[in-house]
Amino acid sequence: MRTRSDPLLPTALLSIVAAVTLAACGEAPHPPNAGGNGAPQVAVTTVQTQRLALTTELPGRVTAALVAEVRPQVGGLVQERHFKEGSQVKAGDLLYQIDPATFRASVDNAQASLDKAEATLVTARLKAGRYKELAVMKAVSQQDADDADASLLQAQADVNAARATLQTQRINLAYTRITAPISGRIGRSSVTPGALVTSNQATVMATVQQLDPIYVDVTQSSGAMLALKRSLEKGQLKGGTAAVKLVLDDGTVYPLAGKLQFSEVTVDPATSAVTLRAEFPNPKGDLLPGMYAKAVIEEGVIDQAVLVPQPAVTRDSTGKAIAYVVDGGGKLAQRTLKADRAIGDQWLVSSGLQAGDRLVVEGQQKARPGQAVEVKSETTGAAIKTVAASASGNTH
Repeated sequence: MRTRSDPLLPTALLSIVAAVTLAACGEAPHPPNAGGNGAPQVAVTTVQTQRLALTTELPGRVTAALVAEVRPQVGGLVQERHFKEGSQVKAGDLLYQIDPATFRASVDNAQASLDKAEATLVTARLKAGRYKELAVMKAVSQQDADDADASLLQAQADVNAARATLQTQRINLAYTRITAPISGRIGRSSVTPGALVTSNQATVMATVQQLDPIYVDVTQSSGAMLALKRSLEKGQLKGGTAAVKLVLDDGTVYPLAGKLQFSEVTVDPATSAVTLRAEFPNPKGDLLPGMYAKAVIEEGVIDQAVLVPQPAVTRDSTGKAIAYVVDGGGKLAQRTLKADRAIGDQWLVSSGLQAGDRLVVEGQQKARPGQAVEVKSETTGAAIKTVAASASGNTH
């Protein structure tokens, strides 16, 4: 009885023959992503310390250094406007002229009252002098002499009152010339010649703002300020120069550096934040009140900072930051890190790594801790950013 041959038998025999042939030639098949010795391949960078200036980027608003709202102090018709809207004015420059006719008349009237009072004073002084002499000779009664002295004092008081009234009317006349209270840029005018204005009205005639120098007000959490204070006290940071850079709303960097002026002495209970004020030179008037900007404030300096690429740091199930290094025996080792903050595309690490460690930046997922690995490429700390960009791109 003839048996039927198995159709899979020739294929199996061919596979066995091929494996034997390769083994005879010394070319055993390799696992994927493994080196010549079968170990997983990784890319590493040698950790180096560097001097790092810590900065904080905070949102803020541009604020004028001085703001003066122009309002009339006397009422009347506006005769002239002596400025161009949006122009620069100096303190004391004439802005508006209110019709001065009635105020000049009031000054003339007050001057006449003063002249009359001074004439009365002359008469009262002479009379008092004569009555004093006559009283000594008993030619008039003492009561008449006392009345003459009282009249003299009253005349003197009338002169003082008239003089004060004249001064008041002169001041009112001067108020018809509305001048710039400060130097700066003046905005639009809310009144035109012929408009009627009243004393201390609510409507602002114009606003003058001093724009050079100019302020930028930013807010920072009270917790961040406390952490910075503790770092300075422990010596982890050295005090910075309080220099401030400004990034405008369109992403451009303002060319002139500013300086930190003060920190608010109270914390806003609603936001738990404090206000910081920075002063910037503004000679060209590029910064305008109300503009949004980001202030980059230099907090301090770390002499021995450790920066590592962000793709080299992961999180375990508890949320702790971990990274992998290649130890002296060529094996993969896991490290628990304390990553304080992100600096660009890198992490600032305060513990868990030190200078000289061979940090794995690529390929760590191919091996497990304690397993021997093969280093396919190695860079130094100077090339950290390049490695980080490459590793980040490979994860997409």
